[in-house]
Amino acid sequence: MPEEFKYIVRIGGTDLDGKLNVVQALSHIRGIGWNTANAICRLLKINTKRRLGELGEAEIKRIDEMVRNLSSYNIPPWFLNRPKDPKTGKDLHLIGSDLVLAVRSDVELMKKIKCWKGIRHALGLKVRGQRTRTTGRTGITIGVRRKPRG
Repeated sequence: MPEEFKYIVRIGGTDLDGKLNVVQALSHIRGIGWNTANAICRLLKINTKRRLGELGEAEIKRIDEMVRNLSSYNIPPWFLNRPKDPKTGKDLHLIGSDLVLAVRSDVELMKKIKCWKGIRHALGLKVRGQRTRTTGRTGITIGVRRKPRG
């Protein structure tokens, strides 16, 4: 490994493993998946096979800037994780704790206005139409008794 190899790289408020390749490391940031990481590398013209620790400070700074402000780059709104934000009306891409807080506030709003999804969240039931007859059971397991042979 080169002498200037960085074993831990901080991008987007997250410490990433420098031994992973760029796409794999970027996908460890909450709010950035495999496809988004690939798109970032393609737009910045960074080889995806390189290890994150091998990148120079300038490249890491460019990646960090793009990760933090992904919506300001030439990316279609359907690719972002929060198109038409209810509060601002803008197309956003949230990462890290901002994403966690936004999802939590969305769920609290649904509970407050008592929409169907909010009621399901409040009751701790499945929200997206899955079946609940056989799955999603919680609590102690009670077995089925067989009829005695005879």
